[in-house]
Amino acid sequence: MARYVIGDVQGCFAELQALLEKIGYSAELDRLYLVGDLVNRGPASLDVLRWAYRERHHVSTVLGNHDLHLLACGTGTAKPKRGDTLDAVLQADDAPVLLNWLRSQPLLIVLEDALIVHAGILPAWDEDTAIQLADEVCAALSGDNYHWFMSHMYGNQPRSWQEGLAPLDRMRLAVNVFTRMRMVESDGALDFKFKGELVKAPAGLLPWFVHPARVKTRRVVCGHWSALGLFLDGNVLALDTGCVWGGQLTAVRLDDGEIFQVPALGACASLPD
Repeated sequence: MARYVIGDVQGCFAELQALLEKIGYSAELDRLYLVGDLVNRGPASLDVLRWAYRERHHVSTVLGNHDLHLLACGTGTAKPKRGDTLDAVLQADDAPVLLNWLRSQPLLIVLEDALIVHAGILPAWDEDTAIQLADEVCAALSGDNYHWFMSHMYGNQPRSWQEGLAPLDRMRLAVNVFTRMRMVESDGALDFKFKGELVKAPAGLLPWFVHPARVKTRRVVCGHWSALGLFLDGNVLALDTGCVWGGQLTAVRLDDGEIFQVPALGACASLPD
């Protein structure tokens, strides 16, 4: 059995199928993990969701910011944005089944040798803290009162972790860390503005994974940051190579670190998010 992690698909279903063919994926033999952002901006979000639901016994995913946005639109707690390509999902006959399945997916997958998350792990968090917070949010999203939680989920405060945060503040921070984080300030506070290439980062900001106070964890496999591109070191594997922007769709085989890529069939959007 081989284990593969695939970067941000974002509705690029044709490229996903090409990548699965390239790696020789077998549902009977292999295990797939997705780093989130299954949907949005690409042309076939409904096809991606239906595939993931159909293959749910062989494919696991974490939630990304675009997946949460879809869920919020589905509950009416958010409105579609310019450039969204979610109408086909929201209007589909099987939308209730797909969205109920999606909201039951975790923010963090814990493997023996890896943590899989959409954006990253806050430098101040050890593994136990990250797991506890991810579980709290998962329980809120999959519970009966999830409409209420989603209506309070968005916001940029608090930006920093401290013990004793109120439950809703703690979960909002967790959502932002797991699905939106790229850069942090020197004190570890989240920065929500910078989304570009590392060489263009303003002074005083650091990628979350190089912060000097970062607590050591098992290796983290993530996506979300298309301007970062493919980033591999001993402890972080970042796999968002901007397929939806005309780049590539990327997979890594966890067992030996081999990288597999297929090119985008074309750019579907113009501005990274």
